[in-house]
Amino acid sequence: MFVISVEPGEEVLATVAQQARERGVVNGAIVSLIGAVDAACIGNMPKNDPQGDVLTEYREPMELSGTGEITDGKSHIHCVLSAQDNSTFAGHLHWATVGNWFVRAYVVAM
Repeated sequence: MFVISVEPGEEVLATVAQQARERGVVNGAIVSLIGAVDAACIGNMPKNDPQGDVLTEYREPMELSGTGEITDGKSHIHCVLSAQDNSTFAGHLHWATVGNWFVRAYVVAM
């Protein structure tokens, strides 16, 4: 297992994929993801269309946790975001930017 750190100014999916690639990892499990982001976009399936994707962007500081995989060098993450009013949002992560804190991904190579 190794840790990938996403620092302020970086995008989560791109940084995880890049740092995994630098370690020679093409396929792996993201067993834990923890940190905070300043903006993110998640997707969920429409009720009557499981092949569709409804994207929602959030532009506020949020706690983030999740799991995922790296397949053929591409990061795939499902996450939960928590906002100031304790509301939570969950779904497939399309992008997230770190502004003030960090995100750490704990990865096991396959």
